[in-house]
Amino acid sequence: MTNKFLGTALLFAILLSGCAKKPNLYTSDEVMQEFTPAYFDFNYLSARARIVIEEPNGKTTRGTLNLRAKKDSVIWFSVTPGLGIEALRGIITADKIRIKDRINGQDINMSYLEFEDRFGLKLSLQLFENLIYANIPEEFSYRDRLIRIGRAFELTQVRDGVRYHSRVSTTIGKVEELTSNSLDNKGALLASFPLFEDIDGQPFPSKALLKISFNLDGEMQSSIIHIEMSRIETSDEPISFPFQY
Repeated sequence: MTNKFLGTALLFAILLSGCAKKPNLYTSDEVMQEFTPAYFDFNYLSARARIVIEEPNGKTTRGTLNLRAKKDSVIWFSVTPGLGIEALRGIITADKIRIKDRINGQDINMSYLEFEDRFGLKLSLQLFENLIYANIPEEFSYRDRLIRIGRAFELTQVRDGVRYHSRVSTTIGKVEELTSNSLDNKGALLASFPLFEDIDGQPFPSKALLKISFNLDGEMQSSIIHIEMSRIETSDEPISFPFQY
């Protein structure tokens, strides 16, 4: 499996952090009561974006990403580097990840457990959705650690062997930065969402920058993916998700 293939399949440089700010003084109850994370609500979504993939070997690939989704059910994507030739097509559902690599002839058809065993990354349909829509990675619970620092909430969550740290905007309730690390240090995901736009009266991340670190044949590899949306549409009418090997 090529590094480009894995980086693109996961879909998605981290922005320099600003100067440290002194936390506001709140009681735990006060912070939790004012914390209202926003979730993007839709039935069907279709989008187009410009995508840039930086591979571990230094090679950079630029192209067009087409994306389709049905809420809490399926995510479909297609990547075309140029000349109208599709390089990759994939479909992500609640039980597995399937990818067709038309350029290299390398396909993937794995459950999430199989994927974790192979690459050291714990993934799920929910995590993919939350990355696309800049939602918090897991449902908020009183067992989570939450503080407010200036205009952002700092949220730390631990679920199933993975620690998530999210920086959430106090104004729009969306994740601006996310760090995800497996507790056994086998894989990591860093994400930044520097720009949002209004879609159906809801904030939607129009730019995303992701760094994915994974274990490949006993060595840690990293891919960086830049995404800039050019079209985002939602619908109540069903759309198709064409996929076959």
